[in-house]
Amino acid sequence: MEQQIIVGQKTKAGRKAREANLKLSAKQIWAFRAFYLMLLPGVIYFVIFRYIPMYGVVIAFKDFQILDGILGSGWADPWYKHFQTFFNSPYFGQLMANTFIISIYKVVFGMAPPIIMALLLNECRLRWFKTVVQTLTYMPHFLSWVIIYGILIALLSQNSGIVNRFIEGSGGQSIGFMTSVDYFRTILVSSEVWKDLGWGAIIYLAAMTAIDPTLYEAARVDGASRLRMIWHITLPGIRNVIVLLLILKLGHIMDAGFDQIYILYNIQVYQVADILDTWVFRTGLQQLNFSLGAAVGLFKSFIGLILVLGSNQLSKKWGEGIW
Repeated sequence: MEQQIIVGQKTKAGRKAREANLKLSAKQIWAFRAFYLMLLPGVIYFVIFRYIPMYGVVIAFKDFQILDGILGSGWADPWYKHFQTFFNSPYFGQLMANTFIISIYKVVFGMAPPIIMALLLNECRLRWFKTVVQTLTYMPHFLSWVIIYGILIALLSQNSGIVNRFIEGSGGQSIGFMTSVDYFRTILVSSEVWKDLGWGAIIYLAAMTAIDPTLYEAARVDGASRLRMIWHITLPGIRNVIVLLLILKLGHIMDAGFDQIYILYNIQVYQVADILDTWVFRTGLQQLNFSLGAAVGLFKSFIGLILVLGSNQLSKKWGEGIW
């Protein structure tokens, strides 16, 4: 009897605590209603364009026919039929290797330049010069890859490119940069680094503004040089942002950049440039094999999820996990 009374008291106490928490949450939401209202359009966007379309993943497990629709199409037999088709494809190894290699190159060579640019801009004392450089470096981010392809052709074309004209003028032989398996990945990585250099630096500059200025003042009193302050104050101050962006990049490591590669590549460099997305576009969309395309997309998402979870757990060892 006493136990029943104690259990009943605990149940009532727990119910009251939950009610109090709900009231507190409601008060907090009402207090910050303006912020939640501003958040609403973003939530609606992700619900409509990110979460609701997830229903289409079921296509990966069906023999999808456009006229029958998702519900009318029959289930694949076996259920992993389209995954098996992809894994047994003679291009599977090449596609996976190209995707990983290009993505890893972009992560490795693309992380440091924006950080260095942000550090240089942060140390610049001429405001007008800093503004001009920052504007010029982030403008390429707004250029489409079609425009950048035209710039690359003007520079690297084997027949009329400025670089090849200089090589020929120096007594050398012209090089087919855009059609060479030896140079194409370098062009891909370097063009993306150049395009996003200034845009990436903005994020790190914003993080640097949150660093306590008194830390720099104390360092000056102790006689620290500018390099010492960068190493011991600035870089540790933006470490969490660096880790966050690295984790996000690792989560998209299976997305090697479809729009860039599709515009820049050609049949002569398929060996080193053909990735999962370009193969899916040709096989899944142009040949109307939507089930196969959905299966590959789901496979990519699964790998990305594993990489995000794994990198986050690894980063927690340094106290910088994002959740």
